[in-house]
Amino acid sequence: MPLTQDQPPFIETSELTKTFDKITAVDRMSFGVAQGEFFGFLGPNGAGKTTTINLLTGLARPDSGIIRIAGFECTNNPKAAQHLIGVVPDESNLYPELSGFDNLCFCAALYGMPKKVRHTRARELLETFGLAEAANRKFAGYSKGMKRKLTIAAGIIHNPFVLFLDEPTTGIDVASARSIRQLIKNLHRSGTTIFLTTHYIEEAERLCDRIAFVVQGRIVSIDTIANLLRPVQGRHIMLFSVSLSDSILIGKLAAAFPLLEFHALSGGQFRVESAEPIRIGPLVRFLEEQNVDVLEARHLYPSLEDVFVRITGIEADLIKKEKEKGGGA
Repeated sequence: MPLTQDQPPFIETSELTKTFDKITAVDRMSFGVAQGEFFGFLGPNGAGKTTTINLLTGLARPDSGIIRIAGFECTNNPKAAQHLIGVVPDESNLYPELSGFDNLCFCAALYGMPKKVRHTRARELLETFGLAEAANRKFAGYSKGMKRKLTIAAGIIHNPFVLFLDEPTTGIDVASARSIRQLIKNLHRSGTTIFLTTHYIEEAERLCDRIAFVVQGRIVSIDTIANLLRPVQGRHIMLFSVSLSDSILIGKLAAAFPLLEFHALSGGQFRVESAEPIRIGPLVRFLEEQNVDVLEARHLYPSLEDVFVRITGIEADLIKKEKEKGGGA
């Protein structure tokens, strides 16, 4: 449910700014998020995503700017909307020596939930998140995927109206990441407003209604998935893996095929883009004449990754390297 002109934002910022020493982590950010919307912050590590969440949830104070959540002025009073907010930080904030059940009950107690209610809610969430059998085990003994699930459960123990998720699938295995994405989808379907930060392009494309591209503390583009994809619709894209790919080769290709766009990638790869279908034969013959072997050539479907590269100038290769460091998603 993207934001419309007739609908006041549930989350709203204006000229939000935060500086650490001489580094501006958040640079005059202004945006709004509708109630019930799945809103994504997409950008590389260090783009200012976590700092933005910390500002919105009261864990940090802005140097300047305005924050409103559900009509509450939160800039100088971060606790004003705290009862409406759930937070899942990028690093778990639960207690390793407590069991899964006791961690959830403790979090529920912080929100003033009566003992009987918090016990019932904790058991319900442990069942929903597939952690019932591990309810009495210490959190320290949970796997990474289980820890992320319990941290999300703790974030929604009080049934918040909005859930802030900071890189929820970073560093966990593929199966756990898939399970967590499904849990997040279900929360959104139930009416929860979701604010997600991620550097996984496919994750943002799969989950979000609208996305903001964030680079060096600034929003460089913000729109629905459909509108963001519009500039690349109808484009023809191919990925070549070759025995040698460098700037010299790309220059020769660009000179020989002026109607095509060539983009160098790492690992002996380059991309070819065109508004018209790409004829592979002439390209292969030209590469062979340059004593370059073609190892693979395949068509790619235009995606949010292409849009991100076009708008930010950051090659998707950088995002992939960060993904590998995080352990996959």
